[in-house]
Amino acid sequence: MANALTPEPPSGADLKPRSRAITSGRRQAGARAMFKAVGYTDADLERPLIGVANTWIETMPCNIHLRSLAAAVKEGIRAAGGTPMEFNTIAISDGETMGTEGMRASLISREVIADSIELVCRGQLFDAVVAVVGCDKTIPGAAMALARLNLPAVLLYGGTIAAGQYQGRAVTIQDVFEAIGAHAAGRINDAELRALEDVACPGAGACGGQYTANTMATAMEMIGLSPLGANGIPALAPDKEAAARRAGELAMAALRANLRPADILTRAAFENAIAAVAASGGSTNAVLHLLALAREAGVELTLEDFHAVSARTPLLADLKPAGRFVAADMHAAGGVPLLAQRLLAAGRLHGEARTITGRTLAEEAAHAREAPGQEVIRPLARPIKATGGIVILRGNLAPQGAVVKLSGHERQTHRGPARVFESEEDAMAAVTARALRPGDVVVIRNEGPRGGPGMREMLSVTAAIVGEGLGESVALLTDGRFSGATRGLMVGHVAPEAARGGPIAALRDGDIIVIDAAARQLEVELSPAEIAARLAAWRPPAARDRGGVFAKYAALVQSAAEGAITVPPS
Repeated sequence: MANALTPEPPSGADLKPRSRAITSGRRQAGARAMFKAVGYTDADLERPLIGVANTWIETMPCNIHLRSLAAAVKEGIRAAGGTPMEFNTIAISDGETMGTEGMRASLISREVIADSIELVCRGQLFDAVVAVVGCDKTIPGAAMALARLNLPAVLLYGGTIAAGQYQGRAVTIQDVFEAIGAHAAGRINDAELRALEDVACPGAGACGGQYTANTMATAMEMIGLSPLGANGIPALAPDKEAAARRAGELAMAALRANLRPADILTRAAFENAIAAVAASGGSTNAVLHLLALAREAGVELTLEDFHAVSARTPLLADLKPAGRFVAADMHAAGGVPLLAQRLLAAGRLHGEARTITGRTLAEEAAHAREAPGQEVIRPLARPIKATGGIVILRGNLAPQGAVVKLSGHERQTHRGPARVFESEEDAMAAVTARALRPGDVVVIRNEGPRGGPGMREMLSVTAAIVGEGLGESVALLTDGRFSGATRGLMVGHVAPEAARGGPIAALRDGDIIVIDAAARQLEVELSPAEIAARLAAWRPPAARDRGGVFAKYAALVQSAAEGAITVPPS
């Protein structure tokens, strides 16, 4: 007979495989006493304990509404027979920190988010978890934690912001950053810049184009960790809370079915996620994040896989930064389910891949509904481009690889003299001083994962170049990374980075650089002997930080070609 303090195990599958150790039996009376101080009852503690990892923070619109969504998730968990326990983790706003020292914290935050969610779930012995995410790094950070934990889990994205309206057209944060360059060039005045600033972000939700947050939200639906169609619902849409309640219910269903991330995060699922990025014109940051997630999941994935999948995947979604529409328009058109249906019809997805509902991707996509007359997601017979936007370059400047996004509108080749800058700030000063010339190749180095540290995004610089009218005549090359809002011939993730003695560290002003996306080449017109001689004389820059989280990250982070993951020393 069971001890009076130990509830009888439920019939069938054990729904408290972990939490029983913290809630049941005489020896856990102290734990129960503390839970009761919070307000939990004996009945609550007899149910499965479901962690609700919330990335709410009041510094940005992307995550400001997540408290109400988390409340709806908890309603769904309770209705399905579980006891939710909400906890918070951090978030850094890429848009607000862009062009500042604060941006160094962004990619580092991905690791801290993953670590913190893992720690709380392991410490509190949750039986399952729902992660509620918003701005860029919270999505991959949470997904990485779910892969590590391998508990029944659901990831729910808070949704996109609505487009702003300015002079009769839809605008996003991208337009503001490009307006900064236009202002520097004298093309708009102070009042026009302020007027745009005032309306570009009209409320809660993550940046509105197919930038990094919406790209990763799309990828999480297609990879199967999020229910197909749920992430695409805009932040303030009436049906978002219903999707949140369903996410809570799905977590309980996954617990009952013992459906875990390892069952979902297969090689086929990762190829589906890459195809979603390619077909939607998504951010190059997806390369970093999917590589990192694959390593957490134990799935072999390389830069070449991104190129191969992108090369066979048509670009179908006409989305900003290069296209006409915003993410909310894509949802209204039919969303990721419609995109999946199109790609399945073309034989470009693995339809048998399992999703968090327990059904396959093909089964979920069969329910897609296309809005009559929509123009956002092209038919297969009329793609924007026959191949996706992600191209991996290699050459004597990037032996480990570099990443460029081609939307189908920009040129694919460029040859010109290097203008070398040791930091983003130095490059931005040259742009705003109108010191660049058509044909230049702007080189920004020492901004990689270790050199930054933190691999800052370069949207301030790239947008200012476009805003000055140089987007079609100047190229950019960096060991840092780009915002999903970046457009033009911009090559990032150059590896090895300068701080590791990569060939980018050998460049000097005036060196002739050749970018040929069609041939997948990134070269400097120097002999191997000259490059070797320059690198032999090179000395690594002094570490920016002697202690704290930045120094820890710089000591542990790996190459961008490996997802800029952190690995403990062996």
